[in-house]
Amino acid sequence: MAKLVKVTDTQSLPPGSAAAFDVEGNRIALFNVGGTIYAIEDTCTHAGASLAEGTVEGTKVTCPWHGAEFDLTNGSALTPPAFEGVKTFKVVVEGRDIKVEV
Repeated sequence: MAKLVKVTDTQSLPPGSAAAFDVEGNRIALFNVGGTIYAIEDTCTHAGASLAEGTVEGTKVTCPWHGAEFDLTNGSALTPPAFEGVKTFKVVVEGRDIKVEV
């Protein structure tokens, strides 16, 4: 059964930032895009790079190694060399706490 787990707080993840966390056996990247928090698997499906270290434009993150792009809203792979998407996680913000459903 899924549960909400506190990952960080809003002060530690201001708008325009991203960070990766180990949560209940998952490596999850959080992105703050204009105050909206997105959570996806941190590992690029092409070659394993950390997506939290990628470049974000709107709701798209570009892998720092080979340029594969992923949609932050649904995890889909948008461009080669990645063809498989990444898992997304539901995010709940309660006060200052950022929680992810795992």
